[in-house]
Amino acid sequence: MISIAIMGHGVVGSGVAEIFATHKKKLFAAIGEEIDVKYILDLREFPDSPFADRFTKDFSKIANDLEVRVVVETMGGLHPAYEYVKECLSSGKSVVTSNKELVAAYGAELLAIASEQNANFLFEASVGGGIPIIRPINQCLVANNVSEIAGILNGTTNFILTKMFHEGMGFDEALKMAQELGYAERNPEADVEGHDACRKICILASLTFGKHIYPEAVHTEGITKITAADVEYAGEWGGVIKLIGSVKKLGKDTIDIIVAPMFVPNLSQLANIDDVFNGIMVRGDCTGDVVFYGRGAGKLPTASAVVADVIDSIKHLKSRKYLFWSDSDNGSVLPYEESVRAMYVRGVADDKAAAYDNAKAVFGGVHQLSRKNAAENELAFITEPMALSEFEEKLAKVDGFKAESVIRIGDL
Repeated sequence: MISIAIMGHGVVGSGVAEIFATHKKKLFAAIGEEIDVKYILDLREFPDSPFADRFTKDFSKIANDLEVRVVVETMGGLHPAYEYVKECLSSGKSVVTSNKELVAAYGAELLAIASEQNANFLFEASVGGGIPIIRPINQCLVANNVSEIAGILNGTTNFILTKMFHEGMGFDEALKMAQELGYAERNPEADVEGHDACRKICILASLTFGKHIYPEAVHTEGITKITAADVEYAGEWGGVIKLIGSVKKLGKDTIDIIVAPMFVPNLSQLANIDDVFNGIMVRGDCTGDVVFYGRGAGKLPTASAVVADVIDSIKHLKSRKYLFWSDSDNGSVLPYEESVRAMYVRGVADDKAAAYDNAKAVFGGVHQLSRKNAAENELAFITEPMALSEFEEKLAKVDGFKAESVIRIGDL
């Protein structure tokens, strides 16, 4: 019998406990041993739980129990999750987590401790929820030189943008619906401002390119400024707007990483991923583009990924899995002002024809867009690819034009 502990009995933690209770035979068949949930750490009481007798408020019981070989962390947040996970790993216990914030902030340090103690620190559920992505990149695509990863990494923002595109909702209306359906928190800042997606792309970049990329080094924009007009122009252009987390290798020691809304062409495999679904595209030199698709959150999908990591940890109690990246000073991250992309611009002009001619002259050619029921003084166009700093300098030189929206064009 293998004893494990679960820290946190919220949405994901309770889902993990539920799977261990309802899938005993399936899990026994996978490892040939019974798994015993010996402790569940939570400050609340759960008298009606089938695990009611396993609850504790005392972390030291888990830390000091030599029988506990694998610890699941589903508390969320950085503290005390970081301290608890660090202590468990330091004592030789393997740890499985769904906590993207923890991995993005402390992944390099915790992986190093796990390596020193011949333990495992696994976090499949931290990026794609129920979508397998960490293990495929680390194992299935290991023969590839991965040059780029780009994806829709947050289901809440994808739901909002889907409603805006297909049903003509405004941002506020779509956000309210997402909250009513339980897809968005009462305080949705981490989702709509792009922080959640940023943590996820940092984890994928660290795993793929071998150096820890910290979220504070990544230029991050959310979707709060996207309007119905922008959505309509994207449709007329031949695409949709998605919040994209993207990392691209530019040279031996440089990566271009960003989180921002982008125009995504209809031909892209990411364009038709709607509602709360996520999609992650991995570009390898041998496989070409591979897309992983599914529900990126939710109780049982995420818990499923956590349990799979627990099983993997148990199978590797005596032979550590190789999952590692080194710490860094973020020196490999290209300054976002130097990132090269085509840009969509929407704004107003007193003399639209003159402003358009001026934009063509300044940018060396632009592609004008149109939409139904646009105001007479509204002008929208697409530029050629150029560095953001160059784009901003040129935009400031377009006389008689006031930009109201700027969105990147995704080469996806």
